[in-house]
Amino acid sequence: MSRDDLMTHAAPQSKTTAHSTSLAAFEIYLVWSERTLTVGSDQTALKVLLDAGVPIEPGCQTGGCGMCMTAFIEGDIIHKDACLSQIDRQRYFCPCVSRAKSRIVIA
Repeated sequence: MSRDDLMTHAAPQSKTTAHSTSLAAFEIYLVWSERTLTVGSDQTALKVLLDAGVPIEPGCQTGGCGMCMTAFIEGDIIHKDACLSQIDRQRYFCPCVSRAKSRIVIA
């Protein structure tokens, strides 16, 4: 088989990577105000929450300190912090670095 034949029969490469998948937009629902916020692929959840007036201390904004740790009651979080324990991650996330696979509900 020639090089040209190999190129023709090569499987197409997907442009979706783990990184781009984790940067998909997602929603945050605020129970107390019945508002749904959208976190774009180029935004952090922290910025969106702060812009909406949610009182969160931003801290280091790198996922290392836990100051922005926020409780959630529903959602499939993609944890990217370095400060929360596995137990904490069941109820909290760091919106400065973490993303979500589904809508997050905050009460």
